[in-house]
Amino acid sequence: MVDKTLKERESTYGDFSSLSVIANDLKLSMRAADGWGNLEPEHKEALDMIVHKIARIINGDPNHIDSWHDIAGYAMLVEDIIKRRL
Repeated sequence: MVDKTLKERESTYGDFSSLSVIANDLKLSMRAADGWGNLEPEHKEALDMIVHKIARIINGDPNHIDSWHDIAGYAMLVEDIIKRRL
């Protein structure tokens, strides 16, 4: 069962090792920025998840709509948190 899921994911998102390199490079770049330390945990987590989705898009099928939908969803979560704090 897990093998089937992994094969399906690879056909959509590409090789996991390649995806990991892309995602980790992007995350390292974000963490090196001066502003990273000013972010709240939910900002950081949303950005990490968005970067993961971006890596999937770059490494796999760029027309897989779920990846784009998920990016919008993580951004919306942070937007809602910010609105509640105002």
